[in-house]
Amino acid sequence: MKHIKEFIFKLSIIGKVSFFIICFVLLIALLGENAAVHPAKIPSASALLPPSSEHWLGTDDLGIDLWGQICYGARMSVIVGVSTAVLAGLGGGLLGLISGYHGGKMDRWIMAVTDMMIALPDLPLMIVLGAFFGPSVKNIILVLSLFSWTAPARIIRSKVIALKEEKYIKAAESYGASFWYLVWYHFIPETFPLMAVSFIRLTSRAITMEASLSFLGLGDPTSKSWGLILHHAMNFKGIYFTPYWKWWVLSPLTAILLIVGAFAFMIKEIERML
Repeated sequence: MKHIKEFIFKLSIIGKVSFFIICFVLLIALLGENAAVHPAKIPSASALLPPSSEHWLGTDDLGIDLWGQICYGARMSVIVGVSTAVLAGLGGGLLGLISGYHGGKMDRWIMAVTDMMIALPDLPLMIVLGAFFGPSVKNIILVLSLFSWTAPARIIRSKVIALKEEKYIKAAESYGASFWYLVWYHFIPETFPLMAVSFIRLTSRAITMEASLSFLGLGDPTSKSWGLILHHAMNFKGIYFTPYWKWWVLSPLTAILLIVGAFAFMIKEIERML
């Protein structure tokens, strides 16, 4: 708790606001529908109601409360973002450790695959793979992880190449320290700040990409994610014939922009402190 207070105290005003937004979204994600007065999957009022004290963001064309959908969608966005960051971060980080420490042919092969993945246009391929594997949260996480591991792999590789030339690493190797011993007791502690920044960046990217795929109709139709809410709003034929359409569109769009912007400012704050 003391370290958290010190971290918050060092943040700028924008950093504190970003930290509050991230914590607020995480809290809503944990609570899910319990953070809303009305359910997120069944109608609770008339269709296309304006914002009111009972329905804070109004309702959609089926009479489903928009605030309830935003709360439920926060959980889906956080699950996709964190899961993708964990899979891509651990996988990319491990490949970066192996590539940077062993070098030689293994390093060349891993970096060749990394460069190839970076050169590929990720969004079009994600669309193709998302359509091929089918719209489900699990498939979206796997597809996003497949195109997100390259950044942590290159970052960790560069750090390990520099670390393995340090005298204490050479001394540990002379005493018979194995690769995994060095990873656990030396490389992970030294690369943890970089991994933390990569984790936040991957989470933000995954939330954005999931919203993009869902907006294009490739997301899980039962997830009520923010991108899927926006997809339904933009595909409602009579949306422009009601004065309240903007709430249906702006609600998920604002949620996406807020969390992605908060992550971006938080990354800048952490990099400034390192």
